[in-house]
Amino acid sequence: MNPAMQPRLLLEQLYRVAVRRALPAETLAAHLPGIPKGRTLVVGAGKAAGAMAHAFEAAWPADAPVSGLVVTRYGHTPPRPAGLPMRIEIIEAAHPVPDEASLAAALRIRGLTEGLTHDDLVVCLISGGGSALLTLPVAGLDLADKQRINHALLESGADIREMNCVRKHLSRIKGGQLAAACWPAQVVTLAISDVPGDDVSVIASGPTVEDATSCADALAILSRYGIPVPGPVRDALATGALETPKPGDTRFGRNRVSVIATPGESLQAAAQAARAQGIETLIVSDAIEGESRDVGRVHAALARQARKDAPHRPGPLLLLSGGETTVTVMPLPAGVSRGRGGRAGEFCMGLAQALQGAPGIWALAADTDGIDGIEDNAGAFVAPDTLARGLLAGLALDDHLERHDAYGYFSAIGDLFITGPTHTNVNDFRAILVAQE
Repeated sequence: MNPAMQPRLLLEQLYRVAVRRALPAETLAAHLPGIPKGRTLVVGAGKAAGAMAHAFEAAWPADAPVSGLVVTRYGHTPPRPAGLPMRIEIIEAAHPVPDEASLAAALRIRGLTEGLTHDDLVVCLISGGGSALLTLPVAGLDLADKQRINHALLESGADIREMNCVRKHLSRIKGGQLAAACWPAQVVTLAISDVPGDDVSVIASGPTVEDATSCADALAILSRYGIPVPGPVRDALATGALETPKPGDTRFGRNRVSVIATPGESLQAAAQAARAQGIETLIVSDAIEGESRDVGRVHAALARQARKDAPHRPGPLLLLSGGETTVTVMPLPAGVSRGRGGRAGEFCMGLAQALQGAPGIWALAADTDGIDGIEDNAGAFVAPDTLARGLLAGLALDDHLERHDAYGYFSAIGDLFITGPTHTNVNDFRAILVAQE
């Protein structure tokens, strides 16, 4: 490791390496389909959709006609590269809870699929966040219902597969239904994975991929977490009336899916960069799930053990991990207000609490889209003096953890990590640097 490199700067550098590996401009061109006999339509949704549209426009032949529409999160449309003509419209909507613009985007995209023929090609640009950005409720649900259900799912502690199973069966566009609407055209999906295991049927609730989950599964998940839905919708789930296209559906026979960036590839890029600086690096996993604070505590145990083993190593050790953790929001006592924060910050609070100021351990946890939950930070740093600086600022970490107030805690001690939108999304990035004794 470069002796002039400070731990915090090193961790930030590795985060940016991981993000760069997942940028559409770096990866999309290699996955382009051939030019069809008919028209080419590009549609899509997700936090990376704007950057994916730009990358597609730059790589698609200038003399090959193309048109389309994608939707991304507010503030996540990247600057248009100089000299790049606009052939694909980019609009914005709300995330993580949909709004009127999300509904309008879904209606417009669904409308663009009408009248397609066997000679036409539809390219779907899909990335994490598309579930909220592409909202078209089933009959019996209005936007307010969808917002309430989505908010309840986000706070329930349900994992991404459970949340997206419900979303698919309460939608007229998710769970393969967008691709089914494009038939008989060929559909080519280019996806950036933000889910553990890179299951394309889960990314953005799989609007172009057959769905192996069922109405019964969705109903069981709603019951498990105590989330009510209107009676007619519950009845429709119970009878299977809201079923999605299943594997083997002939309308998907010509379709193709390419995952152009994954969490594992980004972690490998960060690991390679660290090893180039002489740092021994271990990728713990790219698919870690679980309660964020608990995952932080487990990582603290790994870091403590690595610290004990330090005399047997020639240099520092870096632990990398990714995946998608959850935060279960529990009711607070009367008079106690909930704080601000997301999964990465909650992980950092759990990590710092378990480390208790252990020497020689630094960490960064951040979301690769640049947004931790709904805040303006990507995540936060943890250092050996995190708790001490918190006490000097009059803060009690346990109190902030109880109130899910990572933003308040790390903001007060200057340890928020702020990047702005990165225009990609391969989910959680966690790096822990363990120095020698």
